[in-house]
Amino acid sequence: MKRIVLICCLVTVVFSCRSKKAIVTKKEKNKTEQVETKVETTETEGRVTVTPPKVYTSKVEKYIDTYKAIAQTEMQLYHIPASITLAQGILESGSGYGRLSVEANNHFGIKCHEWTGKKIYHDDDKEQECFRKYKDAKYSFRDHSLFLTERKRYAKLFNLKKEDYKGWAKGLRAAGYATDKKYPQKLISLIERYKLYEYDKEVLGDAYVKHEEPILSDVVTYTVTKGDTLYSISRKYNISVKELQNINGLNDNTISIGQALIVKPSSKN
Repeated sequence: MKRIVLICCLVTVVFSCRSKKAIVTKKEKNKTEQVETKVETTETEGRVTVTPPKVYTSKVEKYIDTYKAIAQTEMQLYHIPASITLAQGILESGSGYGRLSVEANNHFGIKCHEWTGKKIYHDDDKEQECFRKYKDAKYSFRDHSLFLTERKRYAKLFNLKKEDYKGWAKGLRAAGYATDKKYPQKLISLIERYKLYEYDKEVLGDAYVKHEEPILSDVVTYTVTKGDTLYSISRKYNISVKELQNINGLNDNTISIGQALIVKPSSKN
């Protein structure tokens, strides 16, 4: 009987010890998990800064914000108004969404010519013409600057004041940069609508002087209508074609419907 009682006591002691050990281990595990969670919260708390994305009202505004600094740098180095560069880029790249700008980073439609770099083929005046392809859009802006500065036909543009974006717009078309008769008006419209001349001001600083075209109070103008030619207008106002070209800054006989021509210059001139 004593032997049975002794065995029962030993069994009770063994089970009691095992139970206590298991409870201690569980408490230690729970305690460790709580500490680790607390440390992770402390390390990440207050260290994440969320910057909301810029919101643009149009593709044009996004384009301007993206490339304005590049255009200003080109103005500092090559003396081409940033307003003109941006307006040309907007117009010719479709605000950065045209095929040439998307697939070739070509924002100014510059063709291959003597180009030895990568190329892309695109329908323009003719089918599948060769255009330059750039690794980054900034190289397209640089090539645009070099294109204008290294060709003699654009030399007269650099005699204009950098504030004279209207003169630049007209001069580009006159030098053959674009065949579109309304190209100057399109550039000027973009510059004035989005106040791109402000970027010229930032570059020029105190040297900036707003360009004002002379006001001619006693001039007579004529608005071109369908069927008009410089010759027919010259006959109508008893003035030579050459004089019409000179007082209107025309390099040839090309005129467009809706264009205002001076047919009698100011008597003060």
